[in-house]
Amino acid sequence: MKPSRLMLGWLGGLLAANLLLGSADAWGMALPQALHAIAWGMLLALVLLGILDAWGVCRLPSPQVRRHVPGSLPLGRWSEVRLDISHPYPRPLDLQLFDHVPDGLGFDDLPQRIELQPGLDSQLGYRLRPLRRGLFQWQQLEWLLPSPMGLWRQRRFSALQDSTRVYPDFARLYGARLLAVDSWLSQMGVRQRPRRGQGLEFNQLREFREGDSLRQIDWKATARQRMPITREYQEERDQQIIFLLDCGRSMRSQDGDLAHLDHALNACLLLSYVALRQGDAVGLATFASNQTRYLPPVKGPAQLNVLLNAVYDLESSQRPADYAAAAEHLLARQNRRALVVLVTNLRDEDDDQLLGAIKRISRRHRVLIASLREEVLDELRHNPVQTWQQALGYCGTIDYLNARAQRHERLSAHGVPVLDARPGELGAQLVTRYLSWKKAGTL
Repeated sequence: MKPSRLMLGWLGGLLAANLLLGSADAWGMALPQALHAIAWGMLLALVLLGILDAWGVCRLPSPQVRRHVPGSLPLGRWSEVRLDISHPYPRPLDLQLFDHVPDGLGFDDLPQRIELQPGLDSQLGYRLRPLRRGLFQWQQLEWLLPSPMGLWRQRRFSALQDSTRVYPDFARLYGARLLAVDSWLSQMGVRQRPRRGQGLEFNQLREFREGDSLRQIDWKATARQRMPITREYQEERDQQIIFLLDCGRSMRSQDGDLAHLDHALNACLLLSYVALRQGDAVGLATFASNQTRYLPPVKGPAQLNVLLNAVYDLESSQRPADYAAAAEHLLARQNRRALVVLVTNLRDEDDDQLLGAIKRISRRHRVLIASLREEVLDELRHNPVQTWQQALGYCGTIDYLNARAQRHERLSAHGVPVLDARPGELGAQLVTRYLSWKKAGTL
């Protein structure tokens, strides 16, 4: 309970009047005694009215509210929360409302003032923008109710529980269903390269035709039939893709509004959407996180929802990336040959164990390393150098990028492809590489 401006104005005016009357008496000025009685009477009346008005506002029932929160929200995008308000008040009432939004959710248009009309329900809304992924729960909202005579404003809390889940920015993935796959991929900056070579999955034997390669001839069948017989192959469509996702401290770097882990999740979901549309199976394994997660590769559109529910509350940790342990856990769970996409941010301390772990995985699976590169590195490299500090920053950036390029070249020399990408470009580059290998039949 706190006094309103009206109450403070009347109280201040009456106290000032009594102070002036007392000062006049102190200076020996002759004033009618009735003025003193009137001033003290008005002050007493204000106190009594204040007590009655406070009792009146305490008797007022709280409005009934129903909060409409979307069950799922995309990270970093604005959404709307709607509040439906019903009340039993017989006269108009002007009140103020503030919804206690959970930490991690940005909001706009709060607090709000609303005038409730007798016999009518009211609605108001505010905007919500998730700043991180996870499960968020509302517990209560706050009212500021005016008293019947407007002398007080009472603060009340209404218990109102709701929850929502914040997922990676999947809106563009679901919106892509409205477009043809080819046009959608082109809008995302994905390039489809022409197919080179042939698939490795045997289909049938047939007669030799003009344009067939001599390498396709089956010499044993040719000898039996006494005519050229060739092997016909088809693209291997039933592939398996597993994302080996680093959730350690190297993925905590921030680029724009998102951390590297969030950029990596968006890229993995983008490639998952494309791969599932191509008929492949997609799975996920995490390492260096507080809770290791594993999803076996599964085909079908429903797998995208499974992936979203598995990673929406995934958080990075302060642990270093243990590639050896990640390789051991993956090999223990995945026996069939798959494309393993390792998404990480390679650092100097990773050289010793990374190559050994990749070699172990490569004996059974095909490996692609996607290494995220901080946006600030490119900005420092292209900024003009005018001061001593800028020169030091430029030299340090070039030295770091050269060391990074050497690590990538060392991995490439051992037959391990490396994709060096900025966080915002990772998704398009992953899909480009996947489609290139898919059409070439080299997955």
